[in-house]
Amino acid sequence: MKIMIRKGADGILSVYVPKKDLEEPITQMEKPAMWGGTVTLANGWQLALPEMADDTRLPITVEAKRLTSGEEV
Repeated sequence: MKIMIRKGADGILSVYVPKKDLEEPITQMEKPAMWGGTVTLANGWQLALPEMADDTRLPITVEAKRLTSGEEV
């Protein structure tokens, strides 16, 4: 699925999913640089992100894979 990742003025990373009109903050990252690992959103979704350079500029649109259906908590 296509997602957009951005960093807000407050420094918080968030993910926007256009097809779902959903924006959620990232609450947990598997890797410190985020790329090539999984991230967990506030709604419980886990997304696998592609490998990219650590200094990739945001905002950016990438292809991610959803690993969970979310909202399980």
